[in-house]
Amino acid sequence: MQRRQLLRTSGKALAAAAGAGALSACTIRRAEHNRSSGLPQVRWRMATSWPVSLDTIYGGAETICKRVEVMSGGGFQIEPFAAGEIVPGLEVLDAVQAGSVECGHTASYYFIGKNPAFAFGTAVPFGLSAQQQNAWLYQGGGNEAMDALFADFGAKSFPAGNTGGQLGGWFKRPVEGLASLKGLKMRIPGLGGKVMARLGVNVQVLPGGEIYLALERGAIDAAEFTGPYDDEKLGLPKAAKYYYYPGWWEPGPSLTALVNRKAWADLPEEYKAMFSTACYEANLGMLSKYEQRNSEALLRLRRQGIKLEVYSDDILKAAHEATGEMFAELAADDPGFRDLLERWRLFRRETLNWNRINELPLAQFNTNTDEVSP
Repeated sequence: MQRRQLLRTSGKALAAAAGAGALSACTIRRAEHNRSSGLPQVRWRMATSWPVSLDTIYGGAETICKRVEVMSGGGFQIEPFAAGEIVPGLEVLDAVQAGSVECGHTASYYFIGKNPAFAFGTAVPFGLSAQQQNAWLYQGGGNEAMDALFADFGAKSFPAGNTGGQLGGWFKRPVEGLASLKGLKMRIPGLGGKVMARLGVNVQVLPGGEIYLALERGAIDAAEFTGPYDDEKLGLPKAAKYYYYPGWWEPGPSLTALVNRKAWADLPEEYKAMFSTACYEANLGMLSKYEQRNSEALLRLRRQGIKLEVYSDDILKAAHEATGEMFAELAADDPGFRDLLERWRLFRRETLNWNRINELPLAQFNTNTDEVSP
């Protein structure tokens, strides 16, 4: 009996030693691979606009960092940081531009104060769906346009996430027509916020991690973020009970990875390819996760008694009209915005004409015949 126990213990020790030896050998091989390839060891930091608790949107940043490390055999490593750990969530572009960090993960429309055309890199009111937005960025010249805009701030841009179609925000009180928006304090960024301001809303721009307290304590009367899954994680259903749709200001918003241009220029071509590929994966993977998680979260919220309400026609019509007026004014003030708007509108018109044929009829039929409810 003692002999068998000794053999068993010895066997475990040998296995552990072999495992440790294998790990050591693996580490050595990885280091030797990096040396033999001539690629340097690169360490970057990534500032994000998100709290860690939002695992899907912050997860897009983590995906980029993890994939780059794996593809490079550990030679290229990026450490992500939540909003506020290095810089506040709305100052990611400033940090990348200054070189305080090499890269960031954010939403480009947070920076419309620097250039209103940055909105096209995320979403504009009554704009593109998630799939249309990806087509615009990858095939319609959208990302090339965004990259040119960010070059003025010493940064490169990459599509790196999409939350899918969003809902229209949380309100402490019912929104009974256009008049009820007057004087309402609402957290809403981007050009959607500009439109809401035209409708009489007192617009606030807050990072995700600050929304719940502001709403719960009455500093704001309403707020929007992404959709049911993230809104639930932020605790917004505990602070407001009226959940409106559709999210006309962000029908398919993209997220953006930014890279300091000097840091990018110093990067080996192999690492550049890895980073670009990782951003592509983060973009498509995030959209798939949100599609599933939002549908499940909405069911949970409805079971909790959340009041799901649709925006009235007078609000939607007024918002649509105000959007057109805003675009006209921005185009008149800025030739660069006007040129980009014209290209974007051409793409939108063509893709909508196609989707009216290939998607809309079937979607309408399925909605009318299947057991689908809001």
